[in-house]
Amino acid sequence: MQDLKGKTAFITGGASGLGLAMAHAFGEAGMQVMLADIERAPLDAAIADLEARQIKAAGVICDVADRKTVEAAAAETIATFGKVHVVCNNAGVGAGGPIDQVKPADWDWVMAVNLMGVVYGMETFLPLIRSHGEGGCYVNTASMAGLISAPGMEPYTASKYAVVGMSEGWFAQLAPENIHVAVLCPGFVRTKINQSSRTRQAQFGGPAVTEVVAGNLVDSGIDPERVGRRVLEGVIAKERYILTHPDMRPLVQGRFAGLMAAFDAADASPALKDMDYKSPSLPVG
Repeated sequence: MQDLKGKTAFITGGASGLGLAMAHAFGEAGMQVMLADIERAPLDAAIADLEARQIKAAGVICDVADRKTVEAAAAETIATFGKVHVVCNNAGVGAGGPIDQVKPADWDWVMAVNLMGVVYGMETFLPLIRSHGEGGCYVNTASMAGLISAPGMEPYTASKYAVVGMSEGWFAQLAPENIHVAVLCPGFVRTKINQSSRTRQAQFGGPAVTEVVAGNLVDSGIDPERVGRRVLEGVIAKERYILTHPDMRPLVQGRFAGLMAAFDAADASPALKDMDYKSPSLPVG
């Protein structure tokens, strides 16, 4: 999607942080933007900010953990702008802790927002993008926690690994239709992810004061505006993996070195010696 002028972007978690930064970048590239967020006051402020920048924008309340509200937000986007070309499934929350302290509701909440929120966004907007035949792009926000695992962040990590894996599969499925799927994997960014429990829905225990990531790590991260501009680059260049922290390369290399070592061990395994089996060829995203 090299020509973005006049096209429409839909962004969940759009009232602040990464979502609003993406809106700035897309808007400055000539796009019109629909922001979706669970919080009304920040959403209204974000719309006013975009309009002050001469960016055509609108907003809609949306809880990505609820498929029906995602569908309603999509319908309102079409009613407002006519078409959608770029969908950023960006809304996310964090929970974690020692293995014996993570509550069932923590798992349910993180998976409902971070994983199923992406699924609902993908499935809801696909027929709308297909219908105009102009191609499109999804940007699914994962994290470096979707490529490496830090102890104590298992619910968050599980959800983000899932987003990476799903995005890889959808990339292969939708590429023939000129619909690109990218996965965004940022490291620490100055957002409010460490305060995400403030919007925790009632069915998952309601608002709380918890931090899956220490505030000082978030506050010392990079400027969200850099990430927004990086996402714009990735959409235009049709990058599959949009990374923002090149200095974290050694961590990913270390993980994959461990995997390659495991293949070496399997090659040398007496238990597998002379095994007459060939794995089937699979299409890999």
